[in-house]
Amino acid sequence: MLTESTTLECNCDSDDRQTGTVPEQIARAVRDFQHESTGHCPKAVSVVLSEDMLVITLDEALTTGEKALSRNPDGAAKVQEFHRQLFASASGSLLREINRITGRQVREATAQVGPTTGAIVHAFTTGTMVQIFLLKPDTPVNN
Repeated sequence: MLTESTTLECNCDSDDRQTGTVPEQIARAVRDFQHESTGHCPKAVSVVLSEDMLVITLDEALTTGEKALSRNPDGAAKVQEFHRQLFASASGSLLREINRITGRQVREATAQVGPTTGAIVHAFTTGTMVQIFLLKPDTPVNN
């Protein structure tokens, strides 16, 4: 099973989405989708593509207002629901772009927001269970 991955540091300047590796093209498409749908550009987009799964993480994808709202549980729930609804209603163009880049149809798609980190995770699968663990940066692992 071949797995490809990349992380794109974002500045939302337009560059050619049709050059680079498949994960790089997907990262640019996702960055542009996020910017167009929210007006905010994530700090970075990470893409992991394997045989039949695509996982995309957008780092620091929430606006300053969304981060402030997410400081309490009710606000965090509202931010999560807003991004789920936004993704559900606006992701058609992103799914078509992923299809164009990969040559494969997306069978399922979901989005989850980490309100305390500002990360947004898009998981595209073919029906298998996906578990995603976002790790804290620079945290030592104790055995």
